[in-house]
Amino acid sequence: MKRRKICVVVTARPSYSRVKTALEAIRAHPQLDLQLVVAASALLARYGDTVEYIEQDGFEVAARVFMVLEGENLTTMAKTTGLGLMELATVLDNLKPDAVLTVADRYETLATAIAASYMNIPVVHIQGGEITGSIDEKVRHAVTKLSDLHLVSTEMASQHVIRMGEVPSTVFVTGCPSVDLAAHVLADPELNFNPVERYGGVGALVDLSEGYLVVMQHPVTTEHDSARHDVTETLHAIGKIGSPTLWFWPNVDAGSGGTAKGIRMFREIEKPDNIHFFKNMPSEDFLRVLYNSKGIVGNSSVAIRECSFLGVPAVNIGSRQVGRERGSNVIGVDHDRRQITEAIRSHLRNGRFPSNKLYGDGAAGKRIADLLASVPLTTAKRLAY
Repeated sequence: MKRRKICVVVTARPSYSRVKTALEAIRAHPQLDLQLVVAASALLARYGDTVEYIEQDGFEVAARVFMVLEGENLTTMAKTTGLGLMELATVLDNLKPDAVLTVADRYETLATAIAASYMNIPVVHIQGGEITGSIDEKVRHAVTKLSDLHLVSTEMASQHVIRMGEVPSTVFVTGCPSVDLAAHVLADPELNFNPVERYGGVGALVDLSEGYLVVMQHPVTTEHDSARHDVTETLHAIGKIGSPTLWFWPNVDAGSGGTAKGIRMFREIEKPDNIHFFKNMPSEDFLRVLYNSKGIVGNSSVAIRECSFLGVPAVNIGSRQVGRERGSNVIGVDHDRRQITEAIRSHLRNGRFPSNKLYGDGAAGKRIADLLASVPLTTAKRLAY
């Protein structure tokens, strides 16, 4: 049987963690050849040089696509999508893959799906069918309609995809590959390194020995004008709680400039002695940091996906994850410092949660590779109504 060339496009820090075990399984599969394309903010130093971690993990990068325009606003997001579409079309023409795998719901994901669709290359979509807020909701379902094979994380997500008219035989519940990484960490959870010593960062030199919090808060594209206000509310809540806190930098979406400015102004004016800030760290180390924390605060999907499996208490702020399936570890609040503070204190009183396999059991990567090797690949599309 001819080996299938599978092109996987990684465009951002979270995209890599969400697909890493699938990349490993594709690379190891005897009937598959991996073509890894790294693009967008995954190439940029100010968002953590994700490409360096990818190469340190032993992956060969087939192509790099520089496509992010400066500005971090709605216009640059739209233009970046268009630029990505143009550049990715050239890359796909050169690589000539048998299928293109794209991840989740970012605007770069949309550019990937459009380019492959118009070039008659089968599109494989991971993590479709989920419900959230912001522009992600539109993008995710648009990519579903552009895709030919759907590898979803949950049973409910599979039903959503089928209800959108996708043929049931093209929809498979694989679980989420990021949970595979969480399963690895759960098997060996000890925090055997000092995050500040290993990854630097800026801010207070916090003592983690008595416990700490983790914060990851991104701007909400459809509410980008309030990004600075929103992050300031969280900063004041963390300052009031007083626990040592490891805070991770926001993503590249519209409003990230406001989020970054809010953090810098708070740092200059309030001079918090309990917060240390990081750009990035490898997925397993980040999850190990999470597992050993007292909880995560913010609006990242990691609080709902990986942390439900790890049993880590989570305070989810605002509308970015509205509607997403979640376990009992998540408390939802508004962008209000009092609500955030109360939710954190509630979690600190109650402690950890049991592991929840809502988003997978730790074997998604292998399932994905096996399906890519065996399922018929076609670009013929029909509604299942």
